[in-house]
Amino acid sequence: MVYAILIGAFAGFLAGKLMKGGGFGFLRNMILGIIGGAVGGWLFGILGITIMDGIVGDLIEGVIGAVAILFVAGLFKK
Repeated sequence: MVYAILIGAFAGFLAGKLMKGGGFGFLRNMILGIIGGAVGGWLFGILGITIMDGIVGDLIEGVIGAVAILFVAGLFKK
């Protein structure tokens, strides 16, 4: 549980940096990253896609999920 939260928080931080202006600030990006990490892990699991095992794979899935969540949240921000 703590592992998933830490990976999600770091994924949110990275996603906020990747979005360039699409972020919501440090804390909100981390919270959306935790949600995005869960979404990314779920989506990749449903699709049967495995990127890598371990921390790096979880982080990549989390960043992809967090970018998607930040993108969608950005649509409602305007």
